[in-house]
Amino acid sequence: MGEMAMDGYGPDKAVRCSVSFDTPCGSMLRELEQIWTDIGEREQDKDRMFLELETECMRVYRRKVDSANADRAQLRQSLMAKQAELKALVASIGEDTPQLKVDEKHASLKEQLAAVTPLLEDLRATKEERIKQFSNVQSEIEKINAQISDHSYQHERLNNDYDLSTRRLADLQMQLRNLQREKSDRLQKVFVYVDEVHCLCAVLGMDFANTVKDVHPSLHGTDSENSTNISDSTLEGLTQTILKLKAEKRNRVLKLQDIVEKLHKLWNLMESTEQERRHFAEVAAILGSSEEEITSPNILSLETIQETEEEVERLTKQKASRMKELVLKRRLELENICRHAHMEPDMSTAPEKIIALIDSGLVDPCELLSSIEEQIAKANEQSLTRKDIMERVDRWLSACDEETWLEEYNQDDNRYSAGRGAHLNLKRAEKARVLVQKIPTMIDNLIDKTFAWEDESNVPFLYDGVRLVAILEEQKLRRVQKEEDKKRYRDQKKLQNLLLKEKELIFGSKPTPKKTSSFNRRMSSHHPNGNGSGFMTPMPRRVSAGSATPELLTPRSYSGRYNTYFKENRRMTPAPLNFSTASKDDSMSSFASISGSEPDSPLVLH
Repeated sequence: MGEMAMDGYGPDKAVRCSVSFDTPCGSMLRELEQIWTDIGEREQDKDRMFLELETECMRVYRRKVDSANADRAQLRQSLMAKQAELKALVASIGEDTPQLKVDEKHASLKEQLAAVTPLLEDLRATKEERIKQFSNVQSEIEKINAQISDHSYQHERLNNDYDLSTRRLADLQMQLRNLQREKSDRLQKVFVYVDEVHCLCAVLGMDFANTVKDVHPSLHGTDSENSTNISDSTLEGLTQTILKLKAEKRNRVLKLQDIVEKLHKLWNLMESTEQERRHFAEVAAILGSSEEEITSPNILSLETIQETEEEVERLTKQKASRMKELVLKRRLELENICRHAHMEPDMSTAPEKIIALIDSGLVDPCELLSSIEEQIAKANEQSLTRKDIMERVDRWLSACDEETWLEEYNQDDNRYSAGRGAHLNLKRAEKARVLVQKIPTMIDNLIDKTFAWEDESNVPFLYDGVRLVAILEEQKLRRVQKEEDKKRYRDQKKLQNLLLKEKELIFGSKPTPKKTSSFNRRMSSHHPNGNGSGFMTPMPRRVSAGSATPELLTPRSYSGRYNTYFKENRRMTPAPLNFSTASKDDSMSSFASISGSEPDSPLVLH
C-alpha cells in the first residue's frame, strides 16, 4: 500500500492492504479506492472495507492450506501403502523383480508416487500371471498323475503366501515336462496297441468296439486324448488281447492257406476266367504271403473261410473247359473298349489269329489270356487319358449337327409360320447360331489340347486310325474356304446389283421382259433353293468328301455314322469345298452378257 501514499492519499492509507499495487490485485484495489473517493466514502469506511477484504482473503488462504495439508497426508498414506504392497510383492515373486529408483529426500510425494505406481502395477500383473502359470502347471501335474494312477482328479487352489518365485515355477515345469513325457509315451503305446487290435479285428472280422471295451471303455468312442485311459492295467489288458488275437490269426491263416491251395489247383485245371477268380482274388493272394503281410479287412473272417470252402466244393463238381470261349470273350471286351474310345485294337490278338493259335497248340491259352488282359489294361489307361479330348470332340460334332440343322432351317420358307412347334424351332435356331459361332474356337482349342496330349504321350492321337489333328486342320481349312466362298458370293451379289442399277440408269427403270426373265432365270439356276428373288443365301451343296457339316453328322446317326465320316477323310482329296464352283462361271457370263449388251455399259470388273 506504499504506492497509495504517492498518489496523495496520505501516509495512513499505505497500511490499508498488504497487497502491492504493482500486482493485478493491487491495480483493482487502486481502482476500488478511486471509486470510493469519487463516491465520497470516508477514510474510516475505506479502512474498514479494506480490512474486511483482507480478512476474507485470509479465510480463503486458510482453506487452501488445510486442503493442501489433507492432500499431502493422503498422498503420504497412499505412498506408504503402495510401498508396503511393493515390498510384499517383491518378497512373493522373488529375485527377478525390478527395484525402485527414486531419491525420497529430494523427490516430491507425487514424484515418489508416480515412480511407485507403474512399478506396482507391473508387479501386480506379474503376480497374477505367475499365479496363472503356477495354477496351470499344478493343474496339469495333478491331471496327469490322476490319469497314470487311475484315480479321480482334484484341483487345489494356491494360497496367498505361496512361493511364486521363478525358481519354484521352473521346478514345477520340469516336473510337468517329465510327467508329460511319460504320458506321451504311455499314450503312444496305447494308440499303437489299439491300432494293432483294430487291424487284427479287421482281418479276423471281429467286432473291434466290443474287444477294446472289454479292456477299458475309454478306448473306443472318444476323440479326446485326455479321456483315453493310460494306466498300467489298461496297457496290460491290451497286451493280453493282442496275444490272443495273434494266436487266432495264426490258426486261421494255416486253415485258409490249405483251402486256397486246393482252389488254385482247381482254377488251373478248369482254366477259370479272371472274372470268376476276381471274387476270390484277395483270398487267393494269401497263399504266398506271410502272416504279417495279410492285412486286408475280413480276409480271415469265418464267413470268408466258409465261402472259400463252398467255392472249392462247387469247382470240384465242375469239369468243363472254356478257355477258347474265355479268350474270345476277353478279346471282344477289348474291341468294345477300343470302339467306344475310337481306338484301333491290337491286331496281334485278332479273333481269327487267336482261334488259329489255340487250335494249332503252338501257344499256351493262358499266355494268350494274359496278353489280352494286358492289352485291356493298356486300352483302359489310354481311354482315361483321351477322355477330355473325346468329350471335346463330341461337343464339336454336336455343334456341327446344329450347324447342319440351322442351314436346313434357314432354307425353309415356312420357318416363320405359326405352325405347331415353330416357336421351339425358333429358339433352337437362336441357340444354334450362338453355338455355330463357337465352332472355330472349339476346333482351335481341340487342336491345342490334342497337340499337348501328343507332346505328353509322345504318340499321335488317332481317331479310328486317323490322326485327329489332321482331321481338325482339314475341317478348319474347309471352314475358312467356306467363309471365303460365302464372302465371294456376297461380293458377286453386290456386283450384280450394281450392274442392274447401271443398266437401269442407261436404258430406263423397266427392263424388257426378255432380259428380265433371262436374268431371273440365270439367278434361279444359280440358286436352286432360292425364293425366286435371286438374292437368297445359297444352300451349300453337300459333298460326300467331307464337308464340315454333312448330313451324316445329324444326331440320329451320331453314334456310328460320324465314325464313317472320319474314316472317309483318309480318302479325301486336298481340293477345298466350294459352294458355287459349278455356277460361278455361269453367273459371271450372265453379268458379262448384261453389261456387254449395251455399248455404253461401264466396265466394273477389275
